[in-house]
Amino acid sequence: MKRITTTFLLMLLLSASSFAQRSRADVLDYLYKISGKQTLAGQHNKEPNADPVKWTNFIKETTGKYPALWSGDFLFQQENIDERWTMIKQAKEQWDNGAIINLMWHACPPDQGEPCGWDPGLLNAQLTDEQWNELTTDGTELSNAWKKRMDDIAVYLQFLKDNGVVVLFRPLHEMNQGLFWWGGRPGPEGTAKLYRITHDYFMKEKGLDNLIWVWDMQDMSWDFEDYNPGGEYWDVFAFDIYDQGYDKKWYDYILPIAGEKPMAIGECSKLPTSDILKAQPRWVFFMPWAELVEQSNSIKEIKKLYKDKRVITRDEMPEQL
Repeated sequence: MKRITTTFLLMLLLSASSFAQRSRADVLDYLYKISGKQTLAGQHNKEPNADPVKWTNFIKETTGKYPALWSGDFLFQQENIDERWTMIKQAKEQWDNGAIINLMWHACPPDQGEPCGWDPGLLNAQLTDEQWNELTTDGTELSNAWKKRMDDIAVYLQFLKDNGVVVLFRPLHEMNQGLFWWGGRPGPEGTAKLYRITHDYFMKEKGLDNLIWVWDMQDMSWDFEDYNPGGEYWDVFAFDIYDQGYDKKWYDYILPIAGEKPMAIGECSKLPTSDILKAQPRWVFFMPWAELVEQSNSIKEIKKLYKDKRVITRDEMPEQL
């Protein structure tokens, strides 16, 4: 019995090691490989960061399967800021168990400290045009405040890099959502510029080459190109669906914008159906928003989707992507 137990433990360690050795190129290549063929089941987890697997576990309890993509959030409330390490260590655990990792950053306005409110705070606390110009001009007070905010986040991303964890990183999400302090500023000097600044700081100044950059928009305006930071700044296009985003006209609109790059349902309340995934095969993952997966979908609908042969769950992830 001791020999069997030792062998079994060794197999588990070797399996976890195989998952941990996946590189940024491996994950990105895998997304290209499944594009048009299969879709990763994803699940976002947010408040509380003290329980960063709450909604992933809900999926497991409901379907018997874990999602292939786990998502967490740095968040902005004091109790969740205090538990960021709990969330980050869960990200590593999920990675070691074979999941792909997605991280969001609901960053407080740079003219405010942390923590901050939701509304006003992340919402309805927009910078003036003068403040925006200061924020996006190197060496100014607001620019330095943003760098300090990025320094704080970089510590967690560095831990993941040191532990071999690749991250789909989605800052400044829903750029066309003007209620967010960072959003609703089209054009080269607008939200896209702050995204480029953020990208370059994490990649060049911090050396965080374990990040796969996600550019994210919402189904609320038809001006995506006005927010495009440039193809060299993003690897995956994500589309958040809270209105009519499953309509094929949106899919057809996005295809030429994404080009050959992977495209995903970055957030949703209502899950896509099997028919939608069949008709719109380029989505490489879907990710319902935390508690909305339960509030907006029936148990029957969730189970049916997870049984679809097109949908990939964590246990179906290849050890070497």
